[in-house]
Amino acid sequence: MGRPSRLTVTHKIALSYLLLALFGALAILYALACLGEQTDRTEALVAGDFAALGIARDLRQNLLSQERVERQFLLLKDPALRELLVRRGEEFADNWDRLSRLPLQGGLPDSLHLAVTEYRLILDGELAAPKQPPPGNSEAGKSALIASIDGLIGALDTFLAERGAHIDQSLQELTRRSAEAFHRAIFFALLGLALGTPVALSVIFYIHRSVSGLISATREIAAGSFDYQIGNSSRDEFGQLARAFGEMGIKLRELDQLHLDANPLTRLPGNLAIDQEMSRRLGAGSPFAQVYIDLDNFKAYNDRYGYQAGSDVINRVGRMINSLVKEIGAPDDLVGHVGGDDYVVITTTERAEMLAPGLVEAFDRLAPEFYSAEDRQAGSFVAHDRYGVERQFPLMTISVAVVCTDNLSHPSPEAISRESAKLKKYLKDKPGSNFLFDRRDKR
Repeated sequence: MGRPSRLTVTHKIALSYLLLALFGALAILYALACLGEQTDRTEALVAGDFAALGIARDLRQNLLSQERVERQFLLLKDPALRELLVRRGEEFADNWDRLSRLPLQGGLPDSLHLAVTEYRLILDGELAAPKQPPPGNSEAGKSALIASIDGLIGALDTFLAERGAHIDQSLQELTRRSAEAFHRAIFFALLGLALGTPVALSVIFYIHRSVSGLISATREIAAGSFDYQIGNSSRDEFGQLARAFGEMGIKLRELDQLHLDANPLTRLPGNLAIDQEMSRRLGAGSPFAQVYIDLDNFKAYNDRYGYQAGSDVINRVGRMINSLVKEIGAPDDLVGHVGGDDYVVITTTERAEMLAPGLVEAFDRLAPEFYSAEDRQAGSFVAHDRYGVERQFPLMTISVAVVCTDNLSHPSPEAISRESAKLKKYLKDKPGSNFLFDRRDKR
């Protein structure tokens, strides 16, 4: 016969609860340690890799803009394009400095550093050259800048692809670690449960629910569902990680919306941002004015001088409007690009009173620069209209229509746009550059 057990029933119950507490504590401590690590990894991912993607895309767009400016300079030999190239170079330097300071795992690749160094040397050399090269000067140096930009764009594309792959791998790693934490925590909990206490059920339920939610969130956000909500509002590590995932989704959604909404030519906010700003001000009950800006005879200009020249007009007019609003507008004024040759400024009624005539005056000073000496002297040119009929077109002018919400009975984005369209149609039938305030009361 075997030796009798020296443990009493009380001792066994106490031992079973002691084992339950031990394995339960092991399960919780292990899960919290894994979740704490995942929280740190997620926050590092948001502060490093996702930020790097946004800045790298801005750098790439900046380089494409520089390449267009360089090609225009090679063709037109316009010294003013040098100033634009300087500004683009300064913007690139600022964004590169931001990218260099990011806490990226492994840092920036040497190939990218080398490409940036080569580009800066060539850019500095070109900007140090005479502003207006003689007619017979070789353009090999200029071609070297374009080649260095192309090489740098290639290095940035490689960096973007590598960062994207790293993010995907990191998200997959988070999923894997979450799954591991889940299974091991379940193992400890079930082992304690097997000793005879139902207390482990609550631990299992909590860990299962939390870890499963994190796994689902990781997969959904990785698939592009930035609005996915985990639903954990606790103050522990599970809740912190859930909030970190939520904040990451919000930031990614905002970046995605801004990237899609911004006009690629002027980089000004598009229709989505304009509608949101009007809705925000209307919701706050703050009266405001919409300044609608449209170029007259732009299509005829575009047909005569070509798409590239038309794009330059759109870009320069956008910068002119933005500059004037910064000078005489309010800090929270919005300058938007509706599309084509149409722009919008959201400002106060008082600021619009100064802005409208200022826009007309500024454009009339700028417009002659877009034309050849022959067309400037003639004050017009012959081109085909939209019906294919040949006729005389005057130089471009500007129409500025101002609609104030305090003059509308039921102000809304639709009503404001409708009234702006009416004013614009009236202005475009008048010769020259004009502005008009719709002062009719309570329509």
